[in-house]
This record gives sequence, C-alpha cells and structure tokens, in this order.
Amino acid sequence: MEDNNTSFHRSLTLLDGALMVIGSMIGSGIFIVSADIARNVGSAGWLVVVWLISGFITLSAALSYGELSGMYPKAGGQYVYLREAFGKMFGFLYGWSFFAVIQTGTIAAVGVAFAKFTGYFIPSLGDSNILIGTAEGFHISAAQLLGIGIIVLLTYINSRGVENGKWIQLIFTSAKIVAMAALIIFGFILVKDSSIWHGNWDSAWFAKKIVSGNGVIAHESLSASTLTIAICVAMVGALFSSDAWNNVTFIAGEIKKPERNIGLSLFIGTIVVTLLYVSMNFMYLNVLSVSEIASAPADRVAVAAAQKIFGTFGTGFIAALIMVSTFGCNNGLILSGARVYYTMAKDGLFLPAAGKLNNKGVPAKALWMQCIWASVLCLSGQYGNLLDFIIFTVLLFYILTIAGIFRLRKTQPDMPRPYKAFGYPVIPLLYILLAAFICAVLLMYKPTYTWPGLIIVLIGIPIFFFLQKSSRTSV
Repeated sequence: MEDNNTSFHRSLTLLDGALMVIGSMIGSGIFIVSADIARNVGSAGWLVVVWLISGFITLSAALSYGELSGMYPKAGGQYVYLREAFGKMFGFLYGWSFFAVIQTGTIAAVGVAFAKFTGYFIPSLGDSNILIGTAEGFHISAAQLLGIGIIVLLTYINSRGVENGKWIQLIFTSAKIVAMAALIIFGFILVKDSSIWHGNWDSAWFAKKIVSGNGVIAHESLSASTLTIAICVAMVGALFSSDAWNNVTFIAGEIKKPERNIGLSLFIGTIVVTLLYVSMNFMYLNVLSVSEIASAPADRVAVAAAQKIFGTFGTGFIAALIMVSTFGCNNGLILSGARVYYTMAKDGLFLPAAGKLNNKGVPAKALWMQCIWASVLCLSGQYGNLLDFIIFTVLLFYILTIAGIFRLRKTQPDMPRPYKAFGYPVIPLLYILLAAFICAVLLMYKPTYTWPGLIIVLIGIPIFFFLQKSSRTSV
C-alpha cells in the first residue's frame, strides 16, 4: 500500500544511531584481514600501528562528518553533502557508485560470508556445495543462494517499518560486542604461554614481508621506504573493515534530534569499534606468533586463535560469532542504503518509484531495488573483486566530502552548524592528506585496486547527463 503523504518517522535514538555505526562497521573483516596485514608488515608493532592509523583516519572522518550531518539532517547523508558542496553531478557519481557496487556489493559479500560460516554447522548450505557449474568456471553454490535468502529476508523485515530493523540492530550488535569482548578476555586469561607474547614484542619493530608457500615461511626485510608502501597497501584491509561508519548519516530523516545525535553516534560508534579492533589484534598477538597470523589457513586468524583458546570448540564459536556479526551488519547496510536512492529519486537522479514511502514510512521500493541488484551480484560471484576495485574510490569520495567542509564554510558561512568539525582545520586537513597519500601509493603500486574503481565512477558521468537531459525534455 503506497502513501505518498507519509513522511519519515523520527523514532531512532542516540543509542540506535551508535549501534547502527557499530553494527555496520563490524562484519567479517576483523576476523580475517590481520593475516594480510601481517604478511605485508611482518611484526607485532607495525601490525598494531596499521590498525591504529586506520582507527585514527576513520575517527577523523567521522568527527568531520558531524558538522555536515548537523547542517543537513536529512535522509541521504554523504550524497546530500556532496551535492550541496560541489553540485548534483558529484552527488550523483557517489550515489551511482554506491548503488552499483559500494553498498550492494558489500551487502552481497556480507550475505555470502554469513552463508559460508553457516556451512560449518550445515555443510549442505556451504560454498562447497556447488548446485550449478559450467565449463567456463561460472557456478552457483548453496552459500550464494542462502546469502540471497538472507538479503531478501532482511529487506522484507525493513520494508515493514524502521522499528523492525532497529530491534534487529540492537539484538545482533549487542551480541557481537559481548562475544568479541569475551573472545578478547578469554584470549588473555586462558592462554598461559607468555613466550608467544614476548616473542612477538621482542622484535616488534623489525618490519619484514612474510611469504609462505609449500609449508615454508620466508622473510624479506623492509627498508623505511618499502615499509611506508607496505603500510599503505596493508591499510586496504583495515580501512575496508572499518568502513560503513557513515551509514548512520543516510537515515538522518528517522533519527531524533539528528543535528546532535548523528555526530555523537559517529563519535561513539567509531571509538568503540576502534578499541575492539585494536584489542582483537592484541589478543591475536597473545595467542599466535606473527608468522602464524600471516599463514592462518584461508586467512581465518580468529579461527586459528579461537582453536588455541577453546580447542575444537573454538571453530564453532567463531563461526557462530561471524554469523551473528554478518547478519547484524547486513541489516544496517540494507536499512540505510535505500535512503540514499530515495533522496536521489527526489532529485530526479534515480528511478522515480524509489522516491516514495510506503504506509510504514520507509522507501520499500528502493529497498527492493537494492535487494534485486545485490542478489544479482551474489549470483555473479564477482562481489569480492568489485569490493577490491572500489576501496580506492570510497577513499576518494571521503576525501571529497571532507573537502566539502572547507568549501561550505566559504560558500555558506551563515548556515547553522550545531556541531563543528573537531580540530578544524587541522584534523580534516590531516585526514585529506593521509587518505590522499594512501590513494597515491595504491595508484602506483596496486593498480588493480584503483583503475577499475575509477572506471565504475566515470561510467556514471554520461548516465548523469542523460538523466539531466531526460528530465529537461520531460518538463
């Protein structure tokens, strides 16, 4: 039932906003990507430094976004900020990339990650159960179909009102925080072998590249210049694991006192996640040697750590934790993403049906459009590659959005700013410089992470002008 006069219901509190940030950020990355970071930097100190830099960058961006969220407390978040600062085209390019890959690709990847770990308990639902396969290598597994099923289920729940998504976020995010805290605590209490911890920290700052193969682990020392490159490359995984913190800005139309609560939600959420992530890595270093972290089977560092902490029970514990984590993460991604398409449709830059709310006050058609495309990406099996491509582009949009703070202070100096960017202009500028440096290094040394993402964005330019021309001719 459609009700075009229905408006968003401001029913979400500060706690709901903070849980949205935490739940959307914590997916499966923290349980896996430390392996790749360890291979790139090769020591306990530099492993922790990568996570600390990632946390600092994320927190700096979140604190800067607080000013923008206070200025524009409406649905759409980052899309709105870019549109107001640089014009419709930049807003559209973000929204286009957001729908094409950033949000839908993440939803697909997280959905299949949930299914893969469900396969530990029910093997017939795992990714090893290939239902359809071709000689060209294309296949559809039970995990892909289960991933789609989870996406459809969460889309339906969220289409019935924001309150439903709110309760899922509360329950599953609280559960993952408690489970991660328990894993960290038990990792220090139950593992009594202090030689691992001391061994890791005795050579904490000896940076090296770790290469493993055929059961042999080789080390290659890193110079100061190569260490800088290695840190930037290692940041890809850490930053991706810390991404999606901005999702709370998309639901500004449903948050009480958004000009205050969004900025506080960003601060609280990113602080909590950064502390959890750094603590998880300290726990890894107490339980596993750096070489064991780097060579964890299938990069499942948390599984390797849990097996040492809990024995055979450990694998099941981590599988259940990742299922809880990814289910809650996808709920936040699905709930928030549709609000961007809704606002784009209102601007004439998305399918018109996406700009309508149902009688529950949610953009149900935008939710189902997102669901359909995310499901297609699940079936394609290419969501992992697409996410690798887009991380560089995500950083570019963050840089551009924070640069928008400087621009808006000049172009709209009298605009009410209930909350001002922390440490302005130093902190926002420092974020821009750090993120731009990482992008430059990736551009030079990891072209597979950069050019495909740029191409996806650039494809949006002719689409934007086509939409603009179509809207003018229809008037």
